Amino acid sequence: MSDDSTVSFLTQEAYDRLVAELEHLSTTGREDIAKRIEAAREEGDLKENGGYHAAKDEQGKQEARIRTLQHLLKTAKVGDAPESNGTVQPGTVVTAVVAGGEEVFLLGNREIGGGTDLDVYSEASPLGSAIVGLAEGASTSYTAPNGRQIPVEIVKVETFTG
Repeated sequence: MSDDSTVSFLTQEAYDRLVAELEHLSTTGREDIAKRIEAAREEGDLKENGGYHAAKDEQGKQEARIRTLQHLLKTAKVGDAPESNGTVQPGTVVTAVVAGGEEVFLLGNREIGGGTDLDVYSEASPLGSAIVGLAEGASTSYTAPNGRQIPVEIVKVETFTG
């Protein structure tokens, strides 16, 4: 179940790329899968037809991606990355010491990081939710999925330039 109040920040480039992907999957992608399923179905016995089952599995994954894109595009806030003011916010590049090691990552939806080498952490992740709103020099900790407390210190917050 998804939370419709969740808004994701997307750059215009990411938004346009996702709209094009959705358009392709909703039209050509669906037609191609339907043709593959029909061709495999004509091969006979469906119980032992690997091509049929693979095409049906791919169809399910494609439909899930279509639903994800529809939701993301419906709830996205599109625009330029926020200008960094030294405070962690979605759409900024954060340099932080996490569990003793320095990491540089983009905070936000993984779709905006496409085309960059940056790791992307969601603002809803344990790390992301712990650091949103913190200023450079601030320290905190968050609880990892294994229950450990992980210390975090914000070193630098920069504007994401894509």
